[in-house]
Amino acid sequence: MASPSLKNYTSQKAVHSRSLPLLPFPVGCDSVCVYASKAREANNQRRMDLSAFEQDNSVNCLLDSAVPAVCRTEPCCLGIDEAGRGPVLGPMVYAICYCPKAQQRDVEMLKVADSKTLTEAQREQLFEKLDAAKDFVGWALHILSPNFISTSMQRRAKYNLNALSHDTAIGLIQHALDSGVQVAEVFVDTVGPAEKYQEKLKQQFPELEVTVKPKADSLFPVVSAASICAKVARDRAVKNWKFLEKLDDVELDYGSGYPNDPKTKEWLSQSLDPVFGYPQFVRFSWSTAQTILDSKAVPVCWDDTEEDLSQKNAKSLLNYFTRKNTPTKHIPHRFFYERKLETVTSL
Repeated sequence: MASPSLKNYTSQKAVHSRSLPLLPFPVGCDSVCVYASKAREANNQRRMDLSAFEQDNSVNCLLDSAVPAVCRTEPCCLGIDEAGRGPVLGPMVYAICYCPKAQQRDVEMLKVADSKTLTEAQREQLFEKLDAAKDFVGWALHILSPNFISTSMQRRAKYNLNALSHDTAIGLIQHALDSGVQVAEVFVDTVGPAEKYQEKLKQQFPELEVTVKPKADSLFPVVSAASICAKVARDRAVKNWKFLEKLDDVELDYGSGYPNDPKTKEWLSQSLDPVFGYPQFVRFSWSTAQTILDSKAVPVCWDDTEEDLSQKNAKSLLNYFTRKNTPTKHIPHRFFYERKLETVTSL
């Protein structure tokens, strides 16, 4: 099966000798991404080795298992799910899990379930079972750093969380295809309207049979398996988080990371620097963080160096009572007027 190609997207800059697959983030959202499979190959006893991300959690990280031989020759089903979409703290992790269509029942026999219904210990045990089934099960992860999420959402041209989620899922499907997995069916939990999301995926991958359904992680075993992979990766990333800002006095008891968690709110209030705000562990684009910044941090005001276009082109009511040929005098921005600065065309 020929791999469908991604169009009209830019690839990310790779920090590795092995080239990355095309990751479909739009222009202006290119992020450095560490490809961590070499770490996995060097440590066979712990295939989900997040050390590359732990060393520099300001960048995204792509990590995958080896592709089972059977998945290169037989039609496969692939499930996609995420962990950490809602928290104000830490990364968001997207995961895929795949197996031959003929062995979906074998994945179900591993008793995988929606990761949100399981304890952390249960998720770890189930991931070990999935990882041990390497003869017919494969997986891949894309860890999106909170720094990347925040800067993407606060760009001048907004790149919202739904679009980011869609593009990450598309990138992982393409990664599986580029790795030689014979993907035939894709099952995805919905992000936004299910019909529009399904149509978007079908346009991108017309050769694949795509199903987008709410609660897919409780309906399809491969999505449940992907959910477990994503949640285990996020739990480990948050638990082993290293503050790049070298903040020795940071309290590590930050609760679940969700905005409605009292422990998380308390941690956000206590960890705020009135001038520099928050460390990169915090998604400063979340309203919870913004509210605390607005109320407790030092306000920062910027003078715009250019006159607002809407004000520049707006006409006063008095304009209609003057001669049409009367030239309008350009009034410079207050910044230039107060400093007696003028534009010169020659020296």
